[in-house]
Amino acid sequence: MIGQLHSVVIDAPDPHALATFYAGLLGMEVKGAPGDDWVVATGAGYRLAFQEAPDLQPPDWPDPSRPQQFHLDIRVADVDVAEPQVLELGARRLPGGGGDFRVYADPVGHPFCLVWDAA
Repeated sequence: MIGQLHSVVIDAPDPHALATFYAGLLGMEVKGAPGDDWVVATGAGYRLAFQEAPDLQPPDWPDPSRPQQFHLDIRVADVDVAEPQVLELGARRLPGGGGDFRVYADPVGHPFCLVWDAA
């Protein structure tokens, strides 16, 4: 092993606002203030960082001319309970999904999936 993952860094026009979204989604704590160009969300052994990108051109799921670049899979116990909660935080539902996942966009447009055990 050469190293260990320290952070996943996500571009955002407003790093604090997007960190607050993911902190609410994942039960994390935001470290940083509105107006900061670098904000971190931590908790449960994970660290997401958000860096200012004022000219961000967000993905346009599922358009391949503006691909997703990356996405996070968020495991939930019950998607029917989780979906209204993520929508209230500012997510929006995107086309696509399957027997064990649904696709959403965060408030900036980055795709993420809610995944569950569809046994």
